[in-house]
Order: sequence, then C-alpha cells, then structure tokens
Amino acid sequence: MSLFHHKVSELHELLQKKEISVTDLVDESYKRIGEVEDKVQAFLTLDEENARVQAKKQDAKLGTDESKGLLFGMPIGVKDNIVTKGLRTTCASKILENFDPIYDATVVNKLHNAETITIGKLNMDEFAMGSSNENSAYQKTRNPWNLETVPGGSSGGSAASVASGEVLFSLGSDTGGSIRQPASFCGVVGLKPTYGRVSRFGLVAFASSLDQIGPITRTVEDNAYLLQAISGLDPMDSTSANIEVPNFVQSLTGDIKGLKIAVPKEYLGEGVSEASRQSVLDALKVLEKLGATWEEVSLPHSKYALATYYLLSSSEASANLARFDGVRYGYRTDNAENLIDLYKKTRAEGFGDEVKRRIMLGTFALSSGYYDAYYKKAQKVRTLIKNDFHEVFNKYDVIVGPTTPTPAFKIGENIDDPLTMYANDILTIPVNLAGVPGISVPCGFDNGLPLGLQIIGKHFDESTVYRVAHAFEQATEHHKQKPVL
Repeated sequence: MSLFHHKVSELHELLQKKEISVTDLVDESYKRIGEVEDKVQAFLTLDEENARVQAKKQDAKLGTDESKGLLFGMPIGVKDNIVTKGLRTTCASKILENFDPIYDATVVNKLHNAETITIGKLNMDEFAMGSSNENSAYQKTRNPWNLETVPGGSSGGSAASVASGEVLFSLGSDTGGSIRQPASFCGVVGLKPTYGRVSRFGLVAFASSLDQIGPITRTVEDNAYLLQAISGLDPMDSTSANIEVPNFVQSLTGDIKGLKIAVPKEYLGEGVSEASRQSVLDALKVLEKLGATWEEVSLPHSKYALATYYLLSSSEASANLARFDGVRYGYRTDNAENLIDLYKKTRAEGFGDEVKRRIMLGTFALSSGYYDAYYKKAQKVRTLIKNDFHEVFNKYDVIVGPTTPTPAFKIGENIDDPLTMYANDILTIPVNLAGVPGISVPCGFDNGLPLGLQIIGKHFDESTVYRVAHAFEQATEHHKQKPVL
C-alpha cells in the first residue's frame, strides 16, 4: 500500500516513531511520478534535487521538538501561478516560460515554516483561465479516473497529482471554481476559503477581487491541517483579513445534529445531470440520518452569476495582465521594430487564445461608453448575488448542492465552444462573487467518473463547512475509492 493512502496524522505518527523517514516520503512521491506522470502529466517543473536535500536535513531533526509540527516532512505540489523563489513559475504560459522568481509567495513561506517539502510546480490553464486544463501552453493534464477525460481547471494539475497519488496534497487557486471543480472531477477534497482568509501575495493575479488560494487533499481532515498552515493576516496583502484563525481540526467532531441545510432549487434545475442531482439527494439523506434538516430555498440571482463573473473577471484580468509587456520580465519577441511593435508582438506571441479572448472582453467592458452598461451593472448584480447568500444564511447554517452539473467531459469535447466551457462553473461561480467559503467532497460516481458535493458556508465559517464535510465523509465510502492507473 502506498504511504500516501495514509492520512497526514497517521504519517506524522510513523515519522515520530521513526518507522518511516522524510526521505521515504519524498522517494514515494518521485517513484509514483516516475510510474504515472507520462500518463497524467500533472507537473510542469520538478524540484527533485532540492527536495532530497531538504528531506535529509529534516531526517536529522526527527525525534526532536523541531519535528513536532503535523505537516513536517510532508510532500506537496504547488500550482504554477504561485511564485516560488528560484523555482520556475510559468502560469502555464509561453510569456513566462523563463521566469524564475526572486521571492516566495506568503503561502509558500508558511509551508516552509511548517516544513513541508515542495515536490514541484503543477500544470494549469494559462493564467488560471479555463475549466479543463486544455489551455496550458505546455501540456494537457489528464484525469486519473479516465485518461481520455479532463481533470477540470484551472487547478487540474493540482487535483490530478493528488488523485493519482503523486503528492500527498497540493495548493490550487480558485477564481470561479478552479479548486472545487477539478476536485469534483478527480474525486478529491478541495476548499476555496473565504476571500481574505489566505494571503494572495505571490499569487500571479487573474481577477484580484475573486482569486483565493486553497488546499486540495485526499481527506477533509488533511484539508483542515493544510488550511490551518496557510491562513492568517499578511502585511504584504491589504485584502487579507485580520480575523483570528480557529483550530479547524477541532471542528471535525462528526456531530451535525440540529444543523440547518439550505438546498437552492437553482442548483438542481436545468443543465444539472440526473446523476449529479441524484448524488446530492442521496447525500442529503445521509446528512438527515446524522441529525441535520434541509429545506429547499431560492438564490434568485444565481442565473446572472455566469455573465456577471465573466464581465468582472475579464475586466480585472485585462488590467492585471497589462504588466506582461516584454520589457521587464518574461518572454520578449525577437522581431520588433519599435516599442509599440514590441508590446503588440510580445503579447500576440506570448498569450494563448483564451487569455486573449478574456483580455479583449475585459478591455471592451471597461472602455469609455460601455463601462456603465457592462462593468458597473455587473458590480451591482454581484451585490444582489451576495445579498441572496446573506439572506439564506440568516436562517440556515450551510448551503448544499452539486459542485458541477456533470462529471468530467472528454478532452477536446468543449474546447471549441467557450460558452459550454464557461457553463461548467455555473454552480461554483456565485461562491466567489459572494466571497464565502465552499468545499467539494466526493459523493458518488457516474459511469466510473467521480461526482462532487459542494458545501457552502458563511463568511469565515470554514469550521462549520469542515464539520459537515467531515461528518458526510465519515458516513460514506466515496473518498476511499482510488483510480487505477
């Protein structure tokens, strides 16, 4: 049995007893990568030499107080839009193909403090724009459950690496569902924290008012440990919240008696497959048996979420990506005749089609004469969507529904149809617009492909989200199933 089939707490105990070493864990990771990476293609860059040096240093600390931290020696993968000092960070884009950052993101510093070991950088949709991982400039990551299907996006590499057992857990980023959707497609646990819970310093920006870094893991318990390590106020990020970080693991009691669950009728309506719908109804029966109650509610402005999101996120992207101009860092065209030519050709050659599409949409929405009609109106609708959640949370503890309308689709199936591709995030986007936390946990299968249950909580109430997710996980067997590669 792979060491990575154990929970973090179990591996920690084995390390403390010196029954295994940190080197064993790192060996396990690179051995598995050697076995399956040619099929899955989750990693863009590996950091093997440095990881082995770190493992030896940590092995020398085993048995001392310095090794008492729960994440000590645990191998982790990091999405390639989170900067890592001296380790190439490309955002899966040609425009950053030679970018070696000179500093670490705050979350990476926090992982260093927790003494995890970075195995490598994970593939993604270019600049986190996509729902299938097919927009990477370098390779297409595949879903470990069926190599002909997508792993989801944009954190597809992060989810696939955990599902295939290459790393114990990984970090992703979520702008409109980019942690939860791939977690659902790959049958793992993925959490988007409350906006402001985790520092964005060192996360290459896509849409600054929506982006949030979060953990992808095998179990809810492991997820809580990882969120604990990366959360907290950061003076380097003015949007990180000065709110105390609770002990998330203590909330995993398994007790949800008296908990009130809201089920939006919009989340089980048109476009949601029968299998996804049924898996949620089955999950609600499980939660009822555990003592919770549920009622159908309405989030009436959900139907506008998709249009609102693509206007706002594309507008922010067009501003954020203006910095990639071929002058300061990253790719630069070889055949420019003047400065304007340099800008045009660098961006034309460096960015992929999806990134260009969103820059153009965002620039249009922000342009004179259209700003009020599109961007400003979208901001007003965003407030209505946030208010919908607020009203429901006045009466209920959590909101539950499917994470995605369908299981993973085939590679190439939707790539030429942007609108169908965008609709994959229809159930996850409202959570980002409202800034609330949401988790996806495995809740069933459809033709051998995983389905995810989405549990949404109040602002900064990840503890309740984890409590419900953990109680459900403990009462079911879905999370114990592994893909066969």
